[in-house]
Amino acid sequence: MVTTPINRNIASESVLTPEQLRKIHAYWRACNYLAIGMIYLRDNPLLKESLKPEHIKQRLLGHWGSSPALSFIYIHLNRLIKKYDLNAIYIAGPGHGAPGVLGPVYLEGTYSEIYPDKSEDTEGMQKFFKQFSFPGHIGSHCTPETPGSIHEGGELGYSLSHAFGAVYDNPDLIAACVVGDGEAETGALATAWHSNKFLNPVRDGAVLPILNLNGYKIANPTILARISPEELDSLFRGYGYTPYVVEGSDPELMHQQMAATMEECIVKIREIQQEARSQNKAFRPRWPMIILRSPKGWTGPKDVDGHKVEGFWRSHQVPMGEMHSNPEHVKLLEEWMKSYRPEELFDENGTLLPELKELAPVGIRRMSANPVTNAGLVRKDLKLPDFRNYAVAMDKPGTVEVENTAVLGKFLRDVMRNNLNNFRVFGPDETASNRLSAIYEVTKKTWLADYLPEDEDGSQLSPDGRVMEMLSEHTLEGWLEGYLLTGKHGFFHTYEAFVHVIDSMFNQHAKWLDICKIMYLGELRFLLSISCYLLWFGDKTIMAFLTKIQVLSIW
Repeated sequence: MVTTPINRNIASESVLTPEQLRKIHAYWRACNYLAIGMIYLRDNPLLKESLKPEHIKQRLLGHWGSSPALSFIYIHLNRLIKKYDLNAIYIAGPGHGAPGVLGPVYLEGTYSEIYPDKSEDTEGMQKFFKQFSFPGHIGSHCTPETPGSIHEGGELGYSLSHAFGAVYDNPDLIAACVVGDGEAETGALATAWHSNKFLNPVRDGAVLPILNLNGYKIANPTILARISPEELDSLFRGYGYTPYVVEGSDPELMHQQMAATMEECIVKIREIQQEARSQNKAFRPRWPMIILRSPKGWTGPKDVDGHKVEGFWRSHQVPMGEMHSNPEHVKLLEEWMKSYRPEELFDENGTLLPELKELAPVGIRRMSANPVTNAGLVRKDLKLPDFRNYAVAMDKPGTVEVENTAVLGKFLRDVMRNNLNNFRVFGPDETASNRLSAIYEVTKKTWLADYLPEDEDGSQLSPDGRVMEMLSEHTLEGWLEGYLLTGKHGFFHTYEAFVHVIDSMFNQHAKWLDICKIMYLGELRFLLSISCYLLWFGDKTIMAFLTKIQVLSIW
């Protein structure tokens, strides 16, 4: 088994050449410039004239604090995607961090391909800025309209479970998941760290968790930022990871640290997968994860009106408001934006310079254009058995006693048998209690933690199992959503009394699907995943329920 060295930090060796460092830092400056433009501007996108109040949005909505770190991570992933030809996606956990993702998505060209009016020139940039958090346009989260996004982040806590759900049965996929340190205080996120006990390095992909430890929530310090480095290190080692730390504020040093650390993590992931797959033997390694300690609102104003901003909670949202009644704030905004020297990044037409454009991957290797984030492009329909074959013979009423969920279990058994690479069952330790045990005739429960001798006596545990059980409906539902949104199919079951634990998750996912305007076949995939919600809530016979699934499946 691969052993990962005990590393707290990787020395800031010069992984990047001076020319690479110059270009990657320039690209990051462009990302930060775009992020600020989205939050503030409605016109004059390249500041070709002095900034005036009429160039600024009347109502400022958006979040600057986590945006610089999100784009910083994104562009360092891009470097490794190009170097190693990685198949990777990006999941941004910090709730309102869309500017930090939309910036690099726009720079690599995907945004303009999908939305041609947001072209890669001055006119397109003006529309790109104005649409952000503007009536009738896009929100400040990584909404379904964001190319490459399968996670919105508005309801905090589900980034990591979505990431793991995305890589189950996607062996070549790496999901880079940025976890906000505020988000890390939620119960849903806390249980999701245990997802590594359910990841099979032979048949699944990998998740690279990156904790964005910027120190603050909306108006308070974060818990993980105010414990000792030793305690934080022990926490993640206890979860089963090897934590690597990238820490500082000097961009030049941080670029070198991040380049070295992220490459080390990618190499470790590939070594783990190579060992498991060459022997066709699953094991649970200590997967790498990164702790990125960087200032909140990094590279923004140090202070505003005598109050600390960069590295403090005041940078969480809009660092300075009252733009239309405070000329000093307008001047400060202009100085801030010009500090990124946009004239060195974009040509006269407002297009990113070719020497910077070449830093991004191309085609479907762009994280914003990866087909796996658009499930309709990669989904394969389930091979469903004929529901009529499961009918209960009944000559007359009141003469036959049968458990409806036991019949459902036989149906699910055969669905599983026919779809062993793209169908999983999710539930909180209740598969047998819900009388679905027939499914164990073709598969077992996913388990990559330790085994005891007594587990041989009916525990149904296996690294290759396809029944996903743990006592967290949040994590289970998150796995399911990530699994579905990357083209797979699933079934979720739980007791009626407990399903309300994830009411809001269900609502958020339904809204996501609604915005995506998924057609009927896509909706079937989700109907099947929530089938036991209907089963427990409705006064329907099991055969009527199965009929509904079958009819929709051939719509």
